[in-house]
Amino acid sequence: MTDGVIPLFDLRQVGRIPPVPAPLPDLSGPWLDARGRPLRDLRISVTDRCNFRCSYCMPKEVFDKDYQFLPHRDLLSFEEITRLAGVFAGLGVQKLRLTGGEPLLRRNIEALIAQLAELRTPDDQPLDLTLTTNGSLLARKAQALKDAGLKRVTVSLDALDDAVFRRMNDVDFPVAEVLHGIETAQSVGLAPIKVNMVVKRGTNDHQILPMARHFRGTGVVLRFIEYMDVGMSNGWRMDEVLPSAQVLARLREHMDLVPLAPTTEGETATRWGYADGSGEIGLISSVTQAFCGDCNRARLSTEGRLYTCLFASDGHDLRALLRGQGDLPARSDAEIAGALGTLWQRRADRYSELRASLPPSEAGGARRVEMHYIGG
Repeated sequence: MTDGVIPLFDLRQVGRIPPVPAPLPDLSGPWLDARGRPLRDLRISVTDRCNFRCSYCMPKEVFDKDYQFLPHRDLLSFEEITRLAGVFAGLGVQKLRLTGGEPLLRRNIEALIAQLAELRTPDDQPLDLTLTTNGSLLARKAQALKDAGLKRVTVSLDALDDAVFRRMNDVDFPVAEVLHGIETAQSVGLAPIKVNMVVKRGTNDHQILPMARHFRGTGVVLRFIEYMDVGMSNGWRMDEVLPSAQVLARLREHMDLVPLAPTTEGETATRWGYADGSGEIGLISSVTQAFCGDCNRARLSTEGRLYTCLFASDGHDLRALLRGQGDLPARSDAEIAGALGTLWQRRADRYSELRASLPPSEAGGARRVEMHYIGG
């Protein structure tokens, strides 16, 4: 992922910043991008590796035994991740989500969580610290994650039927172990748990109702995600997208659902509650109902490149600012904060809105960063 990467600003210019930097802009915010959207959510990929080979993310024919993942020396250290997260917190970020690949594959991930749990917002509030996982290692890790300061988890689970699930993860992993991980996470207090189901027409859409019935009344929030054109490896086609409106229609044939208000600004899911109060489901419709208008998320890749959209093709090199590059010095937190603020103010991303305006034959045609590298 080195080609096409745009540096945050010309590092030759950075190298000419004097030892005592010129006055920086007011960093107290609020920082709004070119479309008036604040910076509130930072998603941090801690590894580009995963032990599943789901076809919509890391198809086995591309990510085979010969695929070259990033060497450890290229990854941001825990201290570098924590330092950047602290700078982002100073710019208004209130929520950190650890992703991957599969983040629980990163060795000693609990140590990073403990560091991040110590961070505070400018008004001395703790950050909302969460993690997304495929659940394969969750049962054995849940207690340590909670003890380190993790607040809650989101688990990716695309089917309840074991044969369908094994086929979709393409490594023959049993669904029972993921369900055990969810139960264990609940028991140690990593709640409320969210379960994300990517719905692919003709592959697992017959699992919509069984999944809803299974998690109803458990305290788990099940969310249905439209199959998205993230990356260039999954062979995405519009005719394999099952619109959220159709998911909702199927559910309402069997369940009495009522609309719920959003819980936070910029929330990706529309919320529906069971009329009897036994829980809720969510619908994430980035293909058919773009929510670019209030997107407040930035994404940090495994080796320190910042992406301002899930569907971006280019990132901005923050690692060079942390470590220096060639004869250029490492930059201070204040200098990095000023650069990030300027970058966010210039942000105008709205890929999903633009995709929606294209005919199906042209949708998904541009080069984009892979999901395993940037997280969901």
